[in-house]
Amino acid sequence: MLENNIFNMAESVLGPSRKRGQDDDPALICDEEIVTYRQLWDRVNQAGNAFIKFDISSGDRAILMVRDTPEFFYVYLGLMKIGAVPIAINLRLNPSDIAYTMNDSQAKAIILDDVFLSAYQSISEDVDLEPEIIVTDINHSDLIYLPEIMEVESIELKPVKLKQEDPALWMYSSGTTGKPKGVIHSQKLILGADYLMGDVLGVGPGDRIFGSSKLFFAFSLAHCFLAPIKLGATVILYPDWPDAEAVANVVQRHKPTILLSVPTFYRNMLREGVANKSEFRNVRCYITAGEKLPLKLFNLWLEATNRPILEGIGATETCFLFLANRPDNINAGTCGIPTPETEVKLISNVGEIITKPDVPGVLWVKMDSVASGYWNMEEATNEVFKDGWYCTNDMFTFDASGHFEYHGRIDDILKISGQWVSPIEIEEEVLKNKLISEAAIVGVPNQDGLIRLALFIVVPELTGSKETFEKELIGSLKTSLSIYKCPRKIYFLEEMPLTATGKLQRFVLRDLVKCL
Repeated sequence: MLENNIFNMAESVLGPSRKRGQDDDPALICDEEIVTYRQLWDRVNQAGNAFIKFDISSGDRAILMVRDTPEFFYVYLGLMKIGAVPIAINLRLNPSDIAYTMNDSQAKAIILDDVFLSAYQSISEDVDLEPEIIVTDINHSDLIYLPEIMEVESIELKPVKLKQEDPALWMYSSGTTGKPKGVIHSQKLILGADYLMGDVLGVGPGDRIFGSSKLFFAFSLAHCFLAPIKLGATVILYPDWPDAEAVANVVQRHKPTILLSVPTFYRNMLREGVANKSEFRNVRCYITAGEKLPLKLFNLWLEATNRPILEGIGATETCFLFLANRPDNINAGTCGIPTPETEVKLISNVGEIITKPDVPGVLWVKMDSVASGYWNMEEATNEVFKDGWYCTNDMFTFDASGHFEYHGRIDDILKISGQWVSPIEIEEEVLKNKLISEAAIVGVPNQDGLIRLALFIVVPELTGSKETFEKELIGSLKTSLSIYKCPRKIYFLEEMPLTATGKLQRFVLRDLVKCL
C-alpha cells in the first residue's frame, strides 16, 4: 500500500515483510527449494521489469497456467506491481474453455509451464489476439523463457500507483451454470487479508501454511498466498496434484502449522489412514471450505488428530471466507460466524431481512474483498452486486448463538409435496449410519413430472446384500425424518462425481438417475 490512499496490491502484500526486517526469513518452501523474503522481493521486481519490456502495462490482462511453484508468485506479484492484471485459470480446463477465457479477457500474454504448452497450442488459432507466450520452466528456442528474461533485469522496481477501485486481479468462476464468468477484484481486496488469518488465527512470522487446493482457486489464493505473505508466514508449495499420501509427506517433512483442505480430502486422509500419524497432531489449525463438512467427518477427524476442523465458506466473488468457525468458538455442523469486518444478512423469498433464528433465507455479504462485478456481464453483475453487497445465492439459517448453517445453493433446494427440503439435512441424517462414507440427495421427476428424492451412497465395507441394506436404511430414515424427506430410491456408487476442487457434481447424479 502507498500513501494518500493510493494502492498497489503487490506492494501491500510484500511491503510488510520488509518493514518487519524479514529479508532472511523463508517466504516459500517448494520441495528442496527455499525462497527468502528478500529473494521473493527481488524476483518479483525482475519479473515486473521483464514484463514491461514486452509491452505489458497497467490494465493489461495476462493468463497464468502455472503450477504451485515459486514462479507463480514471481509472475503474479510482478504483474500486479506494474499494474497489470493476473488471471490464474484452472489447470484442468479443457482447451475450448482456455480459448474462451483468452478471448473473453483479451489477454495480452499467457504465462505457462511447459506441461500446458501443447494444450494452448492446440487452440492458439482460435484465440483472437496474438498474446506473448512466456514459458516458465523449459527453454524453447522460439518462445520467451521466463528465467532468461528475468535474470538480466534490475531488482529495483517502483510500483504503479493505483486507486482502491482499480482492478488488481481476475478469477474465472467454475462455469457450472454456463460459460465461466470473469470476476473482477479491485486493489482494495487486500484490505481483507488480515482479518481471519491474522486477527482470528494469529498467523505471523514462524507459521507455515499449506493448502491441498491449487493456488488458482480463490480459497487457496486468499489464504495460502495473499494473507500469509502479507502476514510474514512461510507458504509450503506442492506443484503436483496431491493425494492423501502426498499431504502426509508434506506434513511430516515441512511441519505446517496451518493446513487448509476441502472436506473430501479430509475424508480421503482418514480413509487411507494417514490422519492417524503423529505429525497431524502437531498442526495447530485445520481449515476447510468448498462444501459442507459433515458432522460425522468432523468427529472422526477430531478423534484421529485431537484437532477440530474449522469450517468456513467463501466464494470466488469474495476471495476470502465470509463465515468461519474460530478456535475459541466452534459449532460443528455450521459455517461459523461472520469473519471480522464482514456484514451478512439473510433475505427471505419475499425480500425481507430475516431476524429470527432457524428461518431459511438467501445470504448477502458485505466486506472489503467483495468483487466489483463480472467482466462484460452487466445484467449478471446487477443481479448479485448491489451497494457493496454480494448475493451468494446460498441458503442459510442462523441459530440462537449466531452461527450460520449452510443448506445448499438456491438451485439445490427442492420442493417435495409442497414443502421445501434441503438435501444437506437428509444427507447428514444418512451419514449417521456408520457404514456409509458419502451421501448425496438429488431431486428427479417421476413419470407424473413430480420431483422425488433419489439418494446416492458410498458404502465401502458393505457385507450383506444391497437390497437388505437399502430396506434397513429407508426404515431408519422414516423414524427420524418426515415422510416427504425420505428418498424413494437409493443408488450405490463406488465414488461420488466431484469437480477438481472436490465439490459434488449433483447434475451428474441427476443424469445417472436417467441412465440407471
